[in-house]
Parts: sequence; structure tokens; C-alpha cells
Amino acid sequence: MPKVITIERHLLEQQRHFPQATGAFTNLMYDIALAAKLIARETTRAGLADILGMAGATNTHGEEQQKLDVYADQTIYRMMDHTGRLCIMASEEHAEPLHIPDHYPCGSYVLLYDPLDGSSNIDYNVSIGTIFSIHRKISEGERGTMADLLQPGYRQVAAGYVIFGSSTMLVYSAGRGVHGFTLDPSIGEFLLSHPDIRVPDKPKYYSVNQGYERYWSEGIRRYVEWLTGRDPEGTGPGLSLRYIGSLVADFHRNLMTGGIFMYPADRRDPAKPHGKLRLTYECAPLAFIAEQAGGYASDGVNPIRSIQPHDLHQRIPFFVGNRELVERVEEYIRRYDADWVEQYREQTRLAQDEAVSV
Repeated sequence: MPKVITIERHLLEQQRHFPQATGAFTNLMYDIALAAKLIARETTRAGLADILGMAGATNTHGEEQQKLDVYADQTIYRMMDHTGRLCIMASEEHAEPLHIPDHYPCGSYVLLYDPLDGSSNIDYNVSIGTIFSIHRKISEGERGTMADLLQPGYRQVAAGYVIFGSSTMLVYSAGRGVHGFTLDPSIGEFLLSHPDIRVPDKPKYYSVNQGYERYWSEGIRRYVEWLTGRDPEGTGPGLSLRYIGSLVADFHRNLMTGGIFMYPADRRDPAKPHGKLRLTYECAPLAFIAEQAGGYASDGVNPIRSIQPHDLHQRIPFFVGNRELVERVEEYIRRYDADWVEQYREQTRLAQDEAVSV
């Protein structure tokens, strides 16, 4: 009979590799797992519990909030605000940082999260997910500050996501590989089902919203032609398109099967010249997971882990998956989109200078 390993047991075993650890991180991860169970309970009974549909409000990005968005956001915050493990939090659903209430103690960790990615798919029973990123506190004083939230990806202590689909899975890394746990609803426990996940060497799929192709740069269009084997030389890998439109679901499939997910910059929306996805609580944590699994993530110019955030809700282009595929898209962008690269770097520099001056 195979050994049954719960997420709690796994975390405790991992903690032994760090003799100086106090257990705060282990408990923080277990808090996240418990929040995931609560959100999973509501997503699986959403059609029966008056949860589906709009909440009648918009978030900081002007996006309509679904009822489950609000529930997931509140569940995570209320699970974490009083534990004494965190000094500050940030959520996609809030324009400003989420401070720990004064009457609760603060800890040494920082949490950024997207409470329910892909929520536009909720009413259609499509897989959705939660993404989280954990840093250590770097600021002085007891309470956390914006500096704690705006740390580059290479400083992440851990990152992960929860996917709510035909089953509920929690996938995370704390720098010692990537591990996946599946929720057994009969006992209410996350059980280790996918130890030491690695991106397969031979990719199968690419994921991108092909409907926006007319807004892409020449480099991106040529790259996709190469991916699908339609380039003039016919040297591309001939990948098949698979696109759900839920970041966690698309990322998870490509993590397990090999491939690349892309959300490039485009000319569709002048208000979002660098794409739609947010660096701090979407791209950086998924980049951490990908690299721990042997993959790579880039904005087309820089490794995601090297980017210094200048804004809590900063948007960037995002390419993540098999290393060779992501490095190839960087090559196409350098070759065909030199003017855009120069403009992108200058806009990023100006935004960082403005953030520093403020």
C-alpha cells in the first residue's frame, strides 16, 4: 500500500531541512491550505448556494467582481490577519496594501495573492484558481510597508497556486522542487499526489488568445508561426493550441504536459500597453514555480525573477513554460521588435524613477 502523505506531514518533513526554522512558515502554508479548502467548498456548490454571478461591484482594475471573488478575497484575508505570521498583505481586489489590524501581532512574512484568477469563467464551470507569493519582511519596524510588497521575484520564499476544477489541487514550491497535492473531499485533506513536478522535455501545447493576433508585434506573429510549424523553413516544433482563458488552468496544463503560455503586449488597449497580467501576484509566483520545475519565465526582455516592481498592480508581458521555447520568443522579440524593446525599457525606467521620487 503506497504511503499517504498529507500536506501537513509534507511541510513538517520539509521543515527538518531548515534547523533554524521556527515553524511560522509551515503554519502559514497550512493556513493557505485551509483557506483553499473553504474556497473549494464554495466553488463546488456554487450553483446551489446563490454564489454564482456578479457581486455588484468592481475591483481596482475596473473589472466586475464575481461573488466568489469577494468570498475568496475575504476568506484569505481573514484567515491570515490575526495569526502573527504576516506583517502585510496585498490582493488583486484592492488598490492599496492590506495592513494587519493594530490589535493583532505582526510576523516576518509578506503575502501577495490573486484570490480567484479566471473568475470571468465562474458561470461556465471552467477551472479557476488562486495564486500566492510569499516574501520575507525587509522593512524596519513592526508593521509591513510597500517596500515589503515590491520585492523582485528572486526574493520569493515560496509561491504556489490552487486550481479548482474536476479536482482541487494545491501546487507550491519553497525552493526545493515543486509539489502538488490533491484534495480528498471524503477526509478533507490535501494528499501528496504529484511529488517533484518537472516540466516535460518535449512540449505539446502553446496557450495564447489567438483572437488578438492582429494586435501583436511582428516578432510575436513570426514566433507563433514557428511554434506551429508554419514558418517558411518549417523548423518549428508544431505545437497544438490549447487556451482556456484561465491563467492558472492554462499554466497548470502546460506545467504537466510541457509547452508555453503567452500573454504578450499588444495594441488592443492603449491603457494596457504591456498586456493584462500583473507582475507581483500573478507572473512572479508562477515564474518561481516554473523555474523550480525546470522551466523559465520572461517578459520577452528580462527574466521575470529579475524585474524590480515599481507598482503593486504593475502589468507586464508574460511568457512562461519550457526554457527553450521562452528563450526562443526572447530571440524573436530582439530580432523583429527592437523599437518596442527600446520603448518598453524606457517606459519601465521612467515608471521606476517616478515611483522612487514619490
